[in-house]
Amino acid sequence: MTARRRLATAAALLLGLGAAQAAPPAPCRVAGLPHELLCGSLSRPLDPSRPEATRFDLHYLVVPALARRKLPDPVFLLAGGPGQSAIALAPSLMPVFARLNNRRDIVFVDQRGTGRSAPLDCDEPAVQPLAEAADTGKQLQRLAECRERLVRRPHVKEAAGLGFYTTTLAMQDLDAVREALGAERINLVGASYGTRAALEYQRQFPRAVRRSVLDGVAPPDMVLPASAGVDAQAALDALFAACAAEPACARQWPALRQAWDGLLASLPRSATVADPLTGRSESFMLTRDMALAAVRAPLYVPALASTLPAAIQAAAQGRVEALVALGTSLARRGAPGLSTGMHFAVICAEDMPRLGAAAVPQARDFGAGLAPLYEQACASWPRGAVPEAFYTVGESATPVLLLSGGIDPATPPRHAQRVADALGAKARHVVIPNAGHGQLGSGCVPDLLFRFIAADDEAQALALDAACATSIPRPPAFVPPGSEAPR
Repeated sequence: MTARRRLATAAALLLGLGAAQAAPPAPCRVAGLPHELLCGSLSRPLDPSRPEATRFDLHYLVVPALARRKLPDPVFLLAGGPGQSAIALAPSLMPVFARLNNRRDIVFVDQRGTGRSAPLDCDEPAVQPLAEAADTGKQLQRLAECRERLVRRPHVKEAAGLGFYTTTLAMQDLDAVREALGAERINLVGASYGTRAALEYQRQFPRAVRRSVLDGVAPPDMVLPASAGVDAQAALDALFAACAAEPACARQWPALRQAWDGLLASLPRSATVADPLTGRSESFMLTRDMALAAVRAPLYVPALASTLPAAIQAAAQGRVEALVALGTSLARRGAPGLSTGMHFAVICAEDMPRLGAAAVPQARDFGAGLAPLYEQACASWPRGAVPEAFYTVGESATPVLLLSGGIDPATPPRHAQRVADALGAKARHVVIPNAGHGQLGSGCVPDLLFRFIAADDEAQALALDAACATSIPRPPAFVPPGSEAPR
């Protein structure tokens, strides 16, 4: 072989290695985080069966461990939604991971379709008029217009491209980040939909998982639109029961459920209120769907739900301002960095095909919940392929900590218990009776998270004492000053 040929061969090998290996993440800054971080990206195929076709850049953020002698197993955060940007959540979640970050890298990956990873955002206005926010017809129209815009984006190109944003493919992307970072095993922390993603990662790559924490478990077989009504109803019924059992609340509102029933029976009716987000006065028709959405949103957070008795009573008496302000402002703000297109890409592909096989349970007030909306939205949304094995949860070879809020209106304990039973002996399910949706930042839970992942021994991790969390009381009902009922 001539010298020129040897040089050409060596160059070809180097180029080949360069194509297979990702560039290391580079120093960067992120607003809301004080220290220098590492930002990276990987080129990923939209369709793994055609790696030479459409590709996109998968973005991730690494918060380096503070200790020089760090541990080799980083912590990966899997965001909720579906549709949240993990990187957008980093500033608010890093206090939760502070102790773990002493010796472990914390990694935030923007799942395909979110953040800067081929986003499927709908470019919706930050604030929509009150009437439009609760108008199903307008929501479906906006979604259809969004779909038409998305199919023209480079990382979609055609309607079929929207079918490549499934959880299964996203977890293959996540494993590519693990490999790029050189981690043999990782710890997973999933929140809400992120728990479904974590379970799918563990199904595909069980040997790469050291520990998993699932907060607010949304199993792969949950069929979100079908369960939304009954789960929200259970949380609302618990609110009424808590008020009846609390002397001050029962004295102030002795007929709270009847007041709620009377409010629903009076709808629809015209209302004029100041928009809580803009301050502008708006006149609209207050519908049953708007009232249900207004109570469902604060049920996620018990501290906010404590204001619902006063708001419901006032609305039943014709003063709807507090209920509208409490509920619709929360619902319209949405989750940080939520990608609406990616949300529907996941739900339409993974949940809706199973909706027809299971009758939608009818809740007392919430009826069929979100099922009618999603049925209409998904009727024309391209659906990705989902392997049947996706819907199964097998026995876990490594410890899994499941966290549930007892009054969670979205992912109550019944879903997590089914998963814990399937995961087997190495699963530990902790129910916090008076908590709502999402426990990572609540009370002593960050310490539980640290001790579970940091424990060297698996038995020690699973024997975690969670009494500091399970004993958290429910916030008492808020009684507006000056309105106390006579004793």
